Amino acid sequence: MTKERQNKIIAAIIAFIFMILLWLLLWFIYIGIPQPEEDEGIEVAFGVVEDAGGYMAQQSEAVPIPAEATPPPPATAPSDNDLMTQEDEEALQLARQREEKKRKERELAEAERLQRERERAEAEAKARAEAEARAKAEAERQAKEQAAIAKASQFGSLFGNSGNASGSGDGKGSGQKGNPVGHGSVGAASWSLAGRECKSMAQPSNNFRQEGKVVVSIQVDAAGNVVSASETIGTTVGDYSTIQIALKAARETKFSASSSKVQIGTITYIFKFK
Repeated sequence: MTKERQNKIIAAIIAFIFMILLWLLLWFIYIGIPQPEEDEGIEVAFGVVEDAGGYMAQQSEAVPIPAEATPPPPATAPSDNDLMTQEDEEALQLARQREEKKRKERELAEAERLQRERERAEAEAKARAEAEARAKAEAERQAKEQAAIAKASQFGSLFGNSGNASGSGDGKGSGQKGNPVGHGSVGAASWSLAGRECKSMAQPSNNFRQEGKVVVSIQVDAAGNVVSASETIGTTVGDYSTIQIALKAARETKFSASSSKVQIGTITYIFKFK
């Protein structure tokens, strides 16, 4: 066998093996591809019923059944009842909002009223406390004045002024008749001031409105002028204008001079209708 013939045989064998391998490769690829299943369909017999069992009866044809399309529901317009229900709900909502607004306004008004009442009560309580404090201070002051008057009367009695002296003069000039010292009376007024003489006793006007007694606490300076006058314990008159008449007359009264800077005494006025 020649060399050329051997080469041809070897080439043919290689080509044959290559074809077999290619065929096997294509076979495995074909098997690996999934095949779609065919629809079974519906068997339909053709011809007479008696012939249905023959060859023609075995033939069948798949007839697909179309699915029925469901029509969309018809669009319905809102009814009158639906509209009325919607309007009623809106009206109820508005009514609830108005009621809520009124409730808040009532609560606010009630809170403001309570605040005003608390402020008024606090103001009244403060006014009462201040009035009580003033009354207490006035009572203490009057008590001190009375104690000072009593002490001054005791001091005057040590110098022979028993306090029984009184005069019937008119309260004008250098002194009253009998030259009383310490206390005396002139008309409807009587006075008490230790160690002093009354130089001029001013009488109250007749425009008073109530009968009774007004006791005035006075403070007299060294020159004999009444520098302070206030209504004190022993007064039986409650009319304000009558008390003011007594205070005015007390401030206009004049006493003798003394070395004392300020001296405390009293003047009592008797008011009686003629």
